[in-house]
Amino acid sequence: MTRVVAGAARGRRLVVPDGRGTRPTTDRAREGLFSTLESILGSFAGRRVADLYAGSGAVGLEALSRGASHCLLVEVDGRALRALRANVVAVGLPGAEVRAVRVERLVAGAAGGAAYDVVFLDPPYDLPGEHLRTVVTALVENQWLAVGSLVVIERATRDGAWDWPAGVTGERARRYGETTLWYGRAAGQPDVVSAPSAGD
Repeated sequence: MTRVVAGAARGRRLVVPDGRGTRPTTDRAREGLFSTLESILGSFAGRRVADLYAGSGAVGLEALSRGASHCLLVEVDGRALRALRANVVAVGLPGAEVRAVRVERLVAGAAGGAAYDVVFLDPPYDLPGEHLRTVVTALVENQWLAVGSLVVIERATRDGAWDWPAGVTGERARRYGETTLWYGRAAGQPDVVSAPSAGD
């Protein structure tokens, strides 16, 4: 059973799609992801987040629960999309936008609005690394990324090192068994100072 870990929707259960078309981020990896992001960002308050290859939407909905103002959830698999839409309704937080479109097609065009502060990509493990680098390059070139925004990629640990394309600088990686999360920073410096963490 997958649940929202923290924030306004803490403890809310999430539907996980059946079948092998999607692979939910493990609770351990998701908790590690948000611990790392909050240590960097200080707070999700007012942030714009994109959850690409969203599956059940657990990552994006967690971000909304923690205070993000908007989350774009992109999924094309039919079963995952049904679960995603059910979870958006069940959680009931404002700011969720679901798009049923292939990620490659979506990012090939302009963002069409304000850029994103955090972009999370959890594609199928069998998606070639070069194809994924093309997606990240499109995020850079088509202005999906705010200056200094964070890009996080989930990949199989067995795939080895991840090489970021031009426009994103690798900052760190965190391994959770068979999964590794790779963190990169978009070029430039953020226009505003990150919100202080609790206790600062």
